[in-house]
Amino acid sequence: MAEITILESEIDFMAIRAGGPGGQNVNKVSTAVHLRFDINRSSLPWEIKQKLIGYRDRRINKDASIVIKAQRFRSQEKNKQDAIARLHALVAEATRERVRRIATRPGRAAKERRLKNKKIVAGRKFGRGSVKSFDE
Repeated sequence: MAEITILESEIDFMAIRAGGPGGQNVNKVSTAVHLRFDINRSSLPWEIKQKLIGYRDRRINKDASIVIKAQRFRSQEKNKQDAIARLHALVAEATRERVRRIATRPGRAAKERRLKNKKIVAGRKFGRGSVKSFDE
C-alpha cells in the first residue's frame, strides 16, 4: 500500500499538564500533548476513512475522532512528535491488509494420536471406578 500522508493542518494539538512524578517541572509546565484528528474532515481517501472508523481501538471515539495523549517526554515538542508518530502507526495498522486464514483439516497421523490419547485417558478414568467385591 502507498504511504499515507496526513497533513499537519488537519491535526489539532492541545497542551496539558502531564501527570505522574517529575517535581516542579510537571506542576508548572504544560508539556503533555492531546492530539485530536477528525477522520471525517481529513483529506484521507474514502476507503481509508472507512477502515479507520470501523477499526476497534479505544483511541477512536464514536465521533470518528482519534485522540492520543502523549506525555512520555519532558518537552512539549518531543511529545508532539511522539503523538504524530503514534497517529501514523495507528493509521498504518488500521489500513494494513490482513492475510486470510485458510482452514485446514487434521492429517491422519494427528487423528491417530488424538484417538490413542483418548483411549489412554478413558482407561485411566475407567480405573477410577468403584471396585466390585466377589462375595455379593
